[in-house]
Amino acid sequence: MELYLVRHTTPEVAKGVCYGRAELDVCSSFESELGAVRRKLDGVIPAVLYASPQLRCTKLAEALGFGAPVYDPRLMELHFGEWELRSWDDIPRHEFDHWADSYVEHAPPGGESFSALHSRASDFLHEIKGACGQILAVTHAGVIRALLAEAMNIPLTEALHVHLDFGGVTQLLLDQGTAKVGYINR
Repeated sequence: MELYLVRHTTPEVAKGVCYGRAELDVCSSFESELGAVRRKLDGVIPAVLYASPQLRCTKLAEALGFGAPVYDPRLMELHFGEWELRSWDDIPRHEFDHWADSYVEHAPPGGESFSALHSRASDFLHEIKGACGQILAVTHAGVIRALLAEAMNIPLTEALHVHLDFGGVTQLLLDQGTAKVGYINR
């Protein structure tokens, strides 16, 4: 199976603001970013198009022109709870440090841990593993990192260091227990 993981385009949010589940629109560069994503997906004809139900993903999924997306809440970004839409600098240092010491297992107040995100993303991956052909999923950096960790059997602490650009495309080839990853930069 070929799984193409597309990170949403640049969201309309100020730099230094914590966001995950916050409902954000896309910024004014959407049309040019959409063109770049289309070029990266040249030749891809997905059998199924999945997307996070968050606005920044639905807009991209619908604009790609591959038909109606299947919205799957397991593809939503990490929930930062009480920290959503707050400046990182305004989050009390002791709360941030507690979370940062073990972000895989600790959740921000009222939010979810990376382990919980990994669990739901892994459930999605295992459900689609037997599918044939090309699958496309428009989602978020946290979900893509969790899926890479699951497929490549790498620790979650290492997955968070994978750099993913807005509008980036990651190709994940899954074949009988082996996985290969490629980043499409056309």
